[in-house]
Parts: sequence; structure tokens; C-alpha cells
Amino acid sequence: MATTAKAAKKSREYVVDQDGRRKAVLLPVEEYEALVQAAEDLEDIRAADEARAVGGELVPLEVVEARLRAEGKPR
Repeated sequence: MATTAKAAKKSREYVVDQDGRRKAVLLPVEEYEALVQAAEDLEDIRAADEARAVGGELVPLEVVEARLRAEGKPR
């Protein structure tokens, strides 16, 4: 992973203002998509942790999907 991080650092380009201050970062699409996926995964993990902390009934995904279909709601 460290090698990937080093390679990613080398591929970054910055947009700077007239004073040379960094204002934006240009990333390769693959790196951007990996960051978005990691953020979505983290959000899912946090939601699962919160649900576990609250307690309650655990319902398998297949059951939830079947209930939604029975109610005519799209997944």
C-alpha cells in the first residue's frame, strides 16, 4: 500500500492561484474513483456500527428485498 500511496502522490497536480497557493487537486480518474469507493465503504461501516449499537432485529438483505418487492417498491 505504501508503494501505491507514493505513486499516487507523484501523479497529483495542483491548481494554484496567482500567489502560488494550492486551490485544487487534479487526480487520475482511477485514484478519484478509489477515494469515492473508500468513502462510501466507510459510510456503510459507520451505519452498520450505529445499527449494531442501537440493537434491534437483524434482517437479512434477501428478506428486506423480498419485503420491498411485495410492497411494490424498487430496491
